[in-house]
Amino acid sequence: MKVAFATQDLKRVDAHFGWAKHISIYELDENGHSFVQTVSFDGDLQEDGNEDKLAPKIEAIKDCAILYVAAIGGSGAARVVANAIHPIKVPQPEDIEELLKKLQAMLNGNPPPFIRKALGKGKERVFDFED
Repeated sequence: MKVAFATQDLKRVDAHFGWAKHISIYELDENGHSFVQTVSFDGDLQEDGNEDKLAPKIEAIKDCAILYVAAIGGSGAARVVANAIHPIKVPQPEDIEELLKKLQAMLNGNPPPFIRKALGKGKERVFDFED
């Protein structure tokens, strides 16, 4: 599954989703993780009620199952959830590598229902009942 991290410094989850300069994306499974890409954003990212700045961020993470953030506004959270992405807020900046290790340990243990659901993202089966 793909996991996204809102970051300013490319090392920690330390950014509000709407204000994030970067979103780093990793592929993760029970055996490990690998870096996929970092998507960078510029312009005025500060809180201003401008919802248009969220569209490119939502597009960048649309195939991710989980999004780690330092904070996220109500409308941003609603849009993330509407795209079947589970947002996770960290109470203080946390190292991305440490979060990946914790998430991998969770996958190898007894993951909570939201993680099991996230593992299925992009693997939904389509049934064609037409003859």
